[in-house]
Amino acid sequence: MRNQYRRILQTEAVERAQLENYRRVGMVRDDGDRLIAMGLAERTFIAERDSFYLASANENGWPYVQHRGGAKGFLKVLDERRLAFADLEGNRQMISVGNVSANDRVSLFLMDYRARERLKIIGRAKVISPQDDPELASLLGLEPAGHGRIFVIEVVGFDWNCPKFITQRFTRVEVEEAMRPLRQRIEELEARLGELKSG
Repeated sequence: MRNQYRRILQTEAVERAQLENYRRVGMVRDDGDRLIAMGLAERTFIAERDSFYLASANENGWPYVQHRGGAKGFLKVLDERRLAFADLEGNRQMISVGNVSANDRVSLFLMDYRARERLKIIGRAKVISPQDDPELASLLGLEPAGHGRIFVIEVVGFDWNCPKFITQRFTRVEVEEAMRPLRQRIEELEARLGELKSG
């Protein structure tokens, strides 16, 4: 799917830009129509994410990018070629939902700032109601008879990026975990100091 990703996105205009700027065209191996499924590395990376960016385009061609967040693993890997997530109530603009109804092509951008890694995914999305698939709704934490929507994405391709310009960042939880041994040591030293002071 990595080659598929590049083959789809490396258009004639992209190749002209490559030639103009680098005097070469990036080579993309032709895998024919063979679909290479997401492997363990991709599935594990996705399961560890607590957010991602979703890009779609409306019927006029204008792009839209939305941040999606939730508990770690809220973006579910259904199988080697499908992803899903619960679309919960937000600002009620419904831009992504509307875009997908007119143009099912989407792009996902998943970041791991701590490890300085990113995974890019392109696919075709559809939006269904919890009533359409009660089992999937339950898997995603939705009441089968309740409100909300489900995005199901058929993965067409993916690619990994180099970490060169990814600024390393840490979440509050990661910082607290890293600080825990230091805090424990400080408490031990303060207790020892208190004992020495008291004689």
